[in-house]
Amino acid sequence: MAIQRYLQIHPMDNVLVALQDLAEGTTIVFEGKEFTLKQAVAAKHKFTIQPMEQDTEILMYGVLVGKLNIPLAEGELITTENLRHASEDFRMGNRKTAWTKPDVAAFRDKTFNGFHRSNGTVGTANYWLVIPLVFCENRNVLTLKAAFEEKLGYKVKANNYISEVDDLIGLYKSGADVNAILSQDLLANSTSSEQERLFKNVDGIKFLNHEMGCGGTRMDSDALCGLLAGYITHPNVAGATVLSLGCQHAQASILKAEIEKRSPGFDRPLYIFEQQKEGTEKELMQKAIKATFAGMMQADKNERKPATLDKLCIGLECGGSDGFSGISANPALGFVSDILVTLGGSVILAEFPELCGVEQELSDRCIDESTAERFMSLMRTYNAKAEADGSGFYMNPSPGNIRDGLITDAIKSAGAAKKGGTSPVAAVIDYPELANGPGLNLLCTPGNDVESTTAEVAAGANIVLFTTGLGTPTGNPITPVVKLSTNTKTFEKMPDILDLNCGTIIEGTETIEEAAHRILDYVIEVASGEVKPKAVLLGQDDFIPWRRGVSL
Repeated sequence: MAIQRYLQIHPMDNVLVALQDLAEGTTIVFEGKEFTLKQAVAAKHKFTIQPMEQDTEILMYGVLVGKLNIPLAEGELITTENLRHASEDFRMGNRKTAWTKPDVAAFRDKTFNGFHRSNGTVGTANYWLVIPLVFCENRNVLTLKAAFEEKLGYKVKANNYISEVDDLIGLYKSGADVNAILSQDLLANSTSSEQERLFKNVDGIKFLNHEMGCGGTRMDSDALCGLLAGYITHPNVAGATVLSLGCQHAQASILKAEIEKRSPGFDRPLYIFEQQKEGTEKELMQKAIKATFAGMMQADKNERKPATLDKLCIGLECGGSDGFSGISANPALGFVSDILVTLGGSVILAEFPELCGVEQELSDRCIDESTAERFMSLMRTYNAKAEADGSGFYMNPSPGNIRDGLITDAIKSAGAAKKGGTSPVAAVIDYPELANGPGLNLLCTPGNDVESTTAEVAAGANIVLFTTGLGTPTGNPITPVVKLSTNTKTFEKMPDILDLNCGTIIEGTETIEEAAHRILDYVIEVASGEVKPKAVLLGQDDFIPWRRGVSL
């Protein structure tokens, strides 16, 4: 079967997307007429299908994504020089909550083996957390890491490159010059063998660091306490050790209140130590070491047991997006989302700067007007703050996004929103609130990959599905992050960080529905602890709290 060379994504679109590199002069056949390309069009980029005047509106995914700066003939490449960002305004509309539920017969009776918590949530992992309430305690947290991690069998040893450095040291000592060092062929020495864990039912002990808690605004420190409470009460966390200095804005009392808000009657082990109360570092560390070890003994008593799929809460994320994101991996996640919502599970769609241009559709899908109003208000407030600081949502696309076909924020957003599927919006949540109610949740976060993933996990995501076209090596300390490539080229180039390939959709060897079923089967294996995603194997424990200033 011949591979399709170009695609009209939506019947209303007035541009086509190149699915493979197209040379200048290539004959395009579309809707009964033929024309030739005026320039070469690289895969993932767009070209016109008819002559267009200056200021003509460009439509993709059926929505406005930009306006032309100059007139263009048919068959001309769309670029940042001839197209500027534009998106439709939005307002309170009618409720459009009717949707076609997917067939879920293949998953209705499936389960995963997870860790059941007393509040009814189920974890896909079982971690102990060590966290600082303020950056002053980062050093003590790292000291605890050095004391615990390797001794308990949790130190990641995969590809630590120590032997490669040893090789270079040997060459240097033997008299090798700079050219000899640079030309040396280093042999890959992977040592990714599993260590013997002392606590068989504890997946790891995770040590978080951050640069907040004091010295910023009270709003930032309060939000930090909410975020950390989200991690402590997370279904993937068995308990936590918290180190506080004592005098900072982010007080232990605020943290405890946020914990109670998220999990009333919270009953997992929680140990909080304040250095200014304990006195010497030795006193603090000895108490923290004993409490942490005792807590992990308690955590080890919990074992995986079957749970229905409605106990899954999937965070939907993208990073290093490309021109294929919105037509392969993202709509595949959208289908997964619809399956999970039909089964009674939860999904979280975040990254509000990457919903610019699809606000009307999403607000119309909100279950009631108050939910729609909250979404629109958060979007307007966020964008207004960005514009006041000289950077509106239109500046969201990165150089990598633009290079690979996402040349306006509205193009990027229209494709990114596909991760949310077609179900009604059940709730709109502001950072750092809990967002794990059943159905589709919209969570206000920046588009920054790690800040957004950090927030989705705090909101309750016990699995994160992360699509990437360019290749993004991110993960999370407590929630497995599954990386899905939008194209086969990137998947084959970066197999060490990517888990699944959705380039099959572009190549026509798999439908979106088939890919979604494959993805959800993999999610069940990950949720059961049977398979570890690459981010987990690499110890990719990225954690960045969002300062509520401008971050796109």
